[in-house]
Amino acid sequence: MSIEVGKYPRENYSWYVLSALVAVYIFTYINRTILVLLVDPIKLTLGISDTELSILHGFAFAIFYTFLGIPMGWLADRGNRIKIIRLSTYVWSLAAILTGACNSFLQMFFARVGLGIGTSALSPAVYSLLSDYFRSEKLSKALSFYNTGLFIGSGLALVIAGFLIDLTPGINLPLIGYLEPWRVTFIIVGLPGIILAIWLTTIPEPQRLGFGSEKSDKNGLVSYLNMAVSYIRVRPKAYIYHFCGFSFYAFIWAGTAAWIPSHFIRNFQWSPSEVGSSYGLLVIIFGLLGVMSGGVVCGKLRDNGFKDAEVRTGLIGILFTLPFGVISPLLSNPYLALFSFAGLTFFASFPWGAATAALQIITPNRLRAIISGFFLFIINMAGV
Repeated sequence: MSIEVGKYPRENYSWYVLSALVAVYIFTYINRTILVLLVDPIKLTLGISDTELSILHGFAFAIFYTFLGIPMGWLADRGNRIKIIRLSTYVWSLAAILTGACNSFLQMFFARVGLGIGTSALSPAVYSLLSDYFRSEKLSKALSFYNTGLFIGSGLALVIAGFLIDLTPGINLPLIGYLEPWRVTFIIVGLPGIILAIWLTTIPEPQRLGFGSEKSDKNGLVSYLNMAVSYIRVRPKAYIYHFCGFSFYAFIWAGTAAWIPSHFIRNFQWSPSEVGSSYGLLVIIFGLLGVMSGGVVCGKLRDNGFKDAEVRTGLIGILFTLPFGVISPLLSNPYLALFSFAGLTFFASFPWGAATAALQIITPNRLRAIISGFFLFIINMAGV
């Protein structure tokens, strides 16, 4: 049966595709984030310092994730986006599993680099792909749903890590030897990526739609970069204000969120499982509510004739994110701190569907992934 109605795929099929992509995004974030709650057992086993752990969490992952987003976007604009997403899923899954086998800082550094390389192709390709599965009036809602994967994955990482570390015993494997619980945890959360990559084989590459969907005869990376920069220069205010505004968002959220679990463990003497179950569920619930609420608000603003609905959605969020970001780490009561972090999570997640939808709406089809790569490069550098 054809999945197309007119030019766009059937809506129920589009949501099936979106569900698969959200599942992939959730597990990339589980594997990206889970290191945060495993710092103490890793330090004990490998003798790694806080500085080295910061490098593993930030630089080792983010430098390749950030810089490769642009060339990965170039590949997505030129080729089959589903195949690129599927291959990248195999790569990050293998890298996540190998993290559990590391015996030194250097080995873990390269495993995290592999994770960064594998995940760098995902969002630029997905943003472009979804613009060909959903009409513009529904794109903000669809991308909001996709971005729930960030918060569900981050929250589940905390819940799963705390649960597995407390309940999973180390295991002895023939020819390999003893694997500590933290190693087993990395392996368990990395394996689903293989299944997800197989699931992606059921999804076809859709017809490219919208303006600028014709394939360019300029296929080289440098040519594409020049085309993208030239187009940004046509609408400099739209892109520069968008990139700078959401970079500020990323700076507040990433700078605070990375150390929240350690903040509760070190300052309030909570166990990893207590942090995982409390803060992890908070991230899932309030991140999900925030990003979906942002999508709804953006849609309502568009329905009421606001052409800058995505920008207004971002402004609403930042007005509340900033005070919560300042106050939350300063509170001396752990439960008040959790309540404040809930507000931070809600408003930090609020604009991300609108932010990514705005880029797809104002950008030609064949430049969407590479310009999304620019966007992700900038906000991730801000987050590092």
